[in-house]
Amino acid sequence: MEDSIYKTKLMITATLANAWIYPEAKNFPTTAKGLIDEAVKCHENGASIIHVHLPDGNHKEVVDGIRDRCDAIVQGGMSSYHIEKRDELFNVKPDMMSIILNHHAESFPSGDVNVLHPKEELEAYAVKCAKYGIKPEFESWNYGSIWMLEHLIKKKLLKKPYYLSHFFNWPGSSWSPATPDEFLQRFAHLPEGCINAVSTMGPEQNIILPLAIATGNHVRIGTEDYPYIKKGILAKGPHELVKKIATISELMGRDVATPKEARKVIGIK
Repeated sequence: MEDSIYKTKLMITATLANAWIYPEAKNFPTTAKGLIDEAVKCHENGASIIHVHLPDGNHKEVVDGIRDRCDAIVQGGMSSYHIEKRDELFNVKPDMMSIILNHHAESFPSGDVNVLHPKEELEAYAVKCAKYGIKPEFESWNYGSIWMLEHLIKKKLLKKPYYLSHFFNWPGSSWSPATPDEFLQRFAHLPEGCINAVSTMGPEQNIILPLAIATGNHVRIGTEDYPYIKKGILAKGPHELVKKIATISELMGRDVATPKEARKVIGIK
């Protein structure tokens, strides 16, 4: 990296879940063993963070299974759940936990998702994550998300760095366009101390994710975001999508971070 124009290596988050707006895609793991195997493949292809929706009643097997076979950062997903529904996840202590900073207002072929997440719940999340030693991964969907982050900071409930995943083109009333101008505007007024990853649902990620790489930010990619390796061709699995973005980053001159390097940047022991 000494000769690179980039200050940090690229941290890739791999998503292993189903594609919400592409129900025809069946290229994601559905069993505990499948999740573990796919997480290892994603790690081997360049992912430092594994975003996983853990099966109810089986969180420990998957988290332990991933940790037994690789050193990838485990990020527990399903931020749509209220805090009281995530006791099992807290108890297995993933490295990170997804927490949305606004309301879930999404629209998919399978139906709409409408879940309120008031600031009192987000305050409780911040306190509980600190208690369990879990790094919050805050989902930012619009500028209201940034207002909420600043609210938590002002209440002194968070420690730097603040890890954010910014969402573009996820359908519903929380939607924001996957365009370069929207991308640049979202990053224009962030509080100091943010680490930023980018998620784009749909083929527009072919525009936005290279922009994230070029601006020194980080990426989230996998079957949950967009299951096609290119138009009309499904990826063999999340790992192939990880390999694609890792190759793009390396061709752009930016190295890919290992889990050890990512832990140091994020502040995860």
